[in-house]
Amino acid sequence: MSDWDTIPDLVRWSAGRYADTEAVVEGRTRITYAELGARVERAAAACLASGARAGDRVAVWAPNSLDWIVSALGAVTAGAVLVPLNTRFKGAEAADVLRRSGARLLFVTGTFLGTSYVASLRRAAGEGAATGPGPLPGLPELRQVVVLSEDAPPDFRTWKDFLAGGEGVSPAQVRMRAGELEGGALSDIIYTSGTTGRPKGAMITHEQTLRAYDIWADLAGLRVGDRYLIVNPFFHTFGYKAGVIACLMRGATMIPQPVFNVETALANIAAERVSVLPGPPTLHQSLLDHPSRDAHDLSALRLVVTGAAVVPLRLVERLRGELGVETVLTAYGLSEASGIVTMCRRGDDPSVIASTSGRPIPGTEVRVVDAFGAPVPTGTPGEVLVRGFNVMRGYYEDTGATSEVISAEGWLSTGDVGVLDKAGNLCITDRIKDMFIVGGFNAYPAEIEQLLDTHPDVREAAVIGVPDARLGEVAKAFVVRRPGSTLTSDDLIAWSRREMANYKVPRMVEFVAELPRNASGKVIKGVLRGLM
Repeated sequence: MSDWDTIPDLVRWSAGRYADTEAVVEGRTRITYAELGARVERAAAACLASGARAGDRVAVWAPNSLDWIVSALGAVTAGAVLVPLNTRFKGAEAADVLRRSGARLLFVTGTFLGTSYVASLRRAAGEGAATGPGPLPGLPELRQVVVLSEDAPPDFRTWKDFLAGGEGVSPAQVRMRAGELEGGALSDIIYTSGTTGRPKGAMITHEQTLRAYDIWADLAGLRVGDRYLIVNPFFHTFGYKAGVIACLMRGATMIPQPVFNVETALANIAAERVSVLPGPPTLHQSLLDHPSRDAHDLSALRLVVTGAAVVPLRLVERLRGELGVETVLTAYGLSEASGIVTMCRRGDDPSVIASTSGRPIPGTEVRVVDAFGAPVPTGTPGEVLVRGFNVMRGYYEDTGATSEVISAEGWLSTGDVGVLDKAGNLCITDRIKDMFIVGGFNAYPAEIEQLLDTHPDVREAAVIGVPDARLGEVAKAFVVRRPGSTLTSDDLIAWSRREMANYKVPRMVEFVAELPRNASGKVIKGVLRGLM
């Protein structure tokens, strides 16, 4: 990995190494790695001209696109620390992260999914007691807002105008700034999804990112000539790093898709001969079950990497059998550990891939402990702890929260419940907060969900604990039926009594059209609890 110590090194290296290889495909726009390198350098020059200093936080609030890639890599090349914002955020949520991160520059999309992000942000931060030199009084540290479109309000800048502002900055100046960066400098602050409370900013360095995703690319077998449909959102570690960064390393072609739509994905896979498609299990399930699947040529698909949820064995078997996907892998990670902790290996048995998230990546240790921090025996559930090069430097400006999750010995408490098998494979069974106790027995929703997923009429299921006068808590299942199914709650409860221990059996079943998910594919249990 000595070819690059920082992300700007990687961008410049890939522009030379893969110069004529197609780097990004977006509609009719197709650019090579040499052209991508030039665009990134131009964006970096504009960042310098706008006054960006090394270490400044620069945010991007936009869907997956070529402009996202260029603006983000341009900011990082200028020595800035990238702060990606969740596209599901409302204006107040985005303003909160911008305020807490102290972002000085923001790249924002115009209108996305019918929402004007600019108007939303104006409503949230356009007024306030604080004042400053920037366009939004409620965000005094934010000096400039650049709208990634041809139009912008008078006090904001268009993307074209912003880039033009850098024309007086020479390539030598850009390279001098990039050359001042060291591997141990922060490359990004990834704010957690917020499903367990207020988002916190995990600080990750250049060297952590590069080492982790060089390993990921090796284990996955990503290679030159691969065509990678990136549906995972760029604001999430997996979309940005297992997507953009990994493609830069291996010379794969990036095909960003801003929103997951099955018809669009099928069309892209066929038209662009997509060979690599990471994403949550529900994405792949949707492709397999779509009625017009057979009308599209999906034969180029060779690599699928999934995780973030229970992976049914039959999903692995269908990907291999029905689509002929050569490599299906599962992995586990979290923002606080650079997005990757464990991963299956090519050649693992399908049962291992479906039932575990694989083994720790090189340079990483995993331990499973009880409530007192003592290691538990193999096969026994407990909290997953992680230690290694990939563990974050801490939460941004939150030493209290950092000390709660990282011990003096460097162990990161993940908040996830897991089990290690004899071969060292990790199976994530749940979040600690999602576990509930039924008559004295610990019930893990993910384990129950995995069992329910084996029912032929169940497309997917989510389980929560609900109060019960006799047992304390019992399971309630929210179930999405397969098309055409007439499965009833009584049928599923009776089947569950035959297939699982009594304390695991859902006492209530509610059928829903779909499960609420965040942008990384995880079911939002809080929404389900709100339906009670």
